[in-house]
Amino acid sequence: MTGLDEQLPHTMAFPHALGTGLIVQSALDENTTIGVPPVLRDDDANVGSRANTNVSNPVAPGNSAFFGTNDADDRILLYDAIDILIDTYESALSRFRPDSLVSRMRRAKHGGTFVFPDWCGPLFDLYDRLFTATGGAIDPCVGEDLIRLGYDSSYSFTVSPDSIEPGKDGDSNKLGTSDASGDPAAPSAGTHGQSVTWHLGAIHGRATWKTDVERHGTTLVIRRPVALDFGACGKGYLVDLIARMLREQTDAYVIDAGGDLLIRTVGCASNGRTTAHDDEGTPSAHDEPAETTVTIALEDPADPSRAVGTATMSNGAFCASAPSRRHWGEAAGHQLHHLLNAIDGLPVDSVAATWVAVHPDHDFPTATADGLATALFTTPAAQLRRHFDFQCAILNADRTAAQSPDFPGGFFIF
Repeated sequence: MTGLDEQLPHTMAFPHALGTGLIVQSALDENTTIGVPPVLRDDDANVGSRANTNVSNPVAPGNSAFFGTNDADDRILLYDAIDILIDTYESALSRFRPDSLVSRMRRAKHGGTFVFPDWCGPLFDLYDRLFTATGGAIDPCVGEDLIRLGYDSSYSFTVSPDSIEPGKDGDSNKLGTSDASGDPAAPSAGTHGQSVTWHLGAIHGRATWKTDVERHGTTLVIRRPVALDFGACGKGYLVDLIARMLREQTDAYVIDAGGDLLIRTVGCASNGRTTAHDDEGTPSAHDEPAETTVTIALEDPADPSRAVGTATMSNGAFCASAPSRRHWGEAAGHQLHHLLNAIDGLPVDSVAATWVAVHPDHDFPTATADGLATALFTTPAAQLRRHFDFQCAILNADRTAAQSPDFPGGFFIF
């Protein structure tokens, strides 16, 4: 059996994708020519014409209006197809791009109707499910809280002054954070032990996905400015869309978007080619199917140079979440990071890291794993399993750990 690098010898890098970069490893060279994928055609993902009314260069990345709906003979380089998809994706969903639909929604003083590409439908469906499963703790409207805590499009990392106010001694109306069960914790305390009141989250009137965003398929209607953030599932969903491009050409690849992984090595032959299958999906007798296992280090959130365990996978999605790589100081006793409970709008401090594995049979396995890795910061695994099928491992802030019985790995003893 050959190693993964021999079976998947070609690497394509997209260093600016979603702020973390994205790497695709497969048997396909970046200069492979493919038919224009449906997701880039005008009838399925025309962000170029829907979001940008003044298209000056129809062949520029992101302007999918360049591709018609009936030109079956259109061909494109694989690398260019992925690059265009990334740009198209960000032009719809990134709150860090001022020209995106999401950014326009936040600037809409009186609300409005916003038509997103058709391929956003499954992503919105997943957020519907996560909102329900977590009781509103996972909510794309949390973008407003992230902005007010300093994680804005300019990366100011400065807490908005109106987000917090000192409490009065003896004041019983002091806001505390919530743990994963939703029970209130002790009131927040300032640097000098003074209690403070936070003005964040749904409990203080911030818009919510359920009540303030009216959804009709991929058309969103709002009646006031709404700041959406699709970061909980966004990278994973992009990975799944790229995988749909790749699987038309090969059944073996690894996609890594900042630690969100989709691994497909089942079907690799020992000669480095993908195996042929009969009509029932069984490998042909003349092929030599090989299943290469990928070993994944579970990064220690307290020390990125170390691992607290390992996992192994050959086929499926594997995503991790931790505040250690996106944090920016402290306010009123809270370490500021991007993993918030949307109900109170505050960073979760009881969980240090999560890892989630999802079977590839899911329609969008990486998006599901990505969203659940975030949801485990706010919601117990048992509650989430009533809505989703997944395996997980959790490292708590006090360094205690837990994992599912069928999690494909384990923790070191520490």
